Amino acid sequence: MTDFNQLPALGSGLGFRLPFTEQVLAAHAEVDFLEITADHFLEADVRRDRLLERLREKFTLIPHGLNLSLGSAEGLNTGYLAQLRTLVERVDPPWWSEHISFTQAGGVEIGHLSPVPFNRQGLDALCENVRIARETIARPLILENITYTMQLPWNMIDEGEFLAELLERSDCGLLLDVTNLYTNSENHEYDASHFLDQLPADRVVQLHYVGGEHLDGQLIDNHSQDTPEPVWELMREVFRRFPVKGAILERDGNFPEFNSLLAEVSRCREVAAEMGRWT
Repeated sequence: MTDFNQLPALGSGLGFRLPFTEQVLAAHAEVDFLEITADHFLEADVRRDRLLERLREKFTLIPHGLNLSLGSAEGLNTGYLAQLRTLVERVDPPWWSEHISFTQAGGVEIGHLSPVPFNRQGLDALCENVRIARETIARPLILENITYTMQLPWNMIDEGEFLAELLERSDCGLLLDVTNLYTNSENHEYDASHFLDQLPADRVVQLHYVGGEHLDGQLIDNHSQDTPEPVWELMREVFRRFPVKGAILERDGNFPEFNSLLAEVSRCREVAAEMGRWT
């Protein structure tokens, strides 16, 4: 069994995005670590390969996968998994991450992260695919919760209970996307604190946070806005409850001045310190 308490505390980091390459490299003293989108480096040309080396010189890098499709009933894409293994071995991170989702079904690429069914069949498929991924890539794996637009009729298990059993059976940690949790709790009218009550305390390894937008009465997780105050308050509760090892600001659009991103990274570090983390 993995002892997640022994993982290193990385601190307050940033999701790497190409438009800010030079600013990120120059700000290495203000950003504790980086999360890289693994898919952007799987078939790297010479320029992307050199970029990866520049980032490795300055930062601890955490690969974050998008398309392993751990929830697919037909199993994993072994070629993609092999590419992920090569990248993870090269970067040598303390952990790597993927989503609790599927992106392929019946051999068809869906094109987005789709929620797995919260039932026994969905749990069994996830656990089997995670077993294969963990046997292939010899680093701790942490799994991220995603947003969903509707409660699916075949969901038979509460999401918090489903995640707790998934983490226990698969020997994985949790990448708790606080914004996703807040978004789901708002859209589906449930208590985020009760969700946190169901999680195993030693498995919450890393966080994501950012801001989204309201559209047609729904809160949309589009990673395009500054982190709102309710998410900061929820993060404060998460830091109080769980021995989180690191947190990543995950901005993907409507980019502000880079100093605004650094200010959020700094605020996250301060909130964590207030709750006794990374001090």
